[in-house]
Amino acid sequence: MMIPVNPSVDFRGERRSNATHQSTTDPEARLYKKSPGSAAKLCYMGHVEMENRNGLAVNSRLTQAHGKAEPSAALEMVAQIPGLRRVTLGADKGYDRKEFVRELRDHNVTPHIAQKQWSAIDQRTSRQAGYAISQTQRKRVEEIFGWLKTVAGLRKTRHRGVQRVGWMFTLALAAYNLVRMRNLLPAPA
Repeated sequence: MMIPVNPSVDFRGERRSNATHQSTTDPEARLYKKSPGSAAKLCYMGHVEMENRNGLAVNSRLTQAHGKAEPSAALEMVAQIPGLRRVTLGADKGYDRKEFVRELRDHNVTPHIAQKQWSAIDQRTSRQAGYAISQTQRKRVEEIFGWLKTVAGLRKTRHRGVQRVGWMFTLALAAYNLVRMRNLLPAPA
């Protein structure tokens, strides 16, 4: 009698979570869903801090995927901003949380975060002209992620582990900045 080498397993109806499933090739990768109804995939989360004037990446992090990775990585990057001047931080609706907004203000950062229906962003911020400008400029960070996935080949990483994938993420961002700076230069006459 022959025993199958790789028996088929039916996971239909079972809930998958990081507690029950782990990658055999990359144990540091975590299951993560971008939105309800989408498939959970093993991945890492890349975070980029971009300056609005020129669209250059100024700081980055790569973390294990989990529900609060984005705000915690953003706070780590905000804490590294040099100087004592007040700065602004543009972000999407996923960052519109009372605790996050309070911590940004504690770091001398004005939160220019897209508002949810019941928002933590009040009129003292949203009535300013700079808020509207930040809302249009913040979308440029998606250009960085698009470039990283298509041109830099980070849609599917070749390396395993937070440290190695993070190194590749940072290297790809440096390459993006070089290409972006070349495009910002005036055309030769």
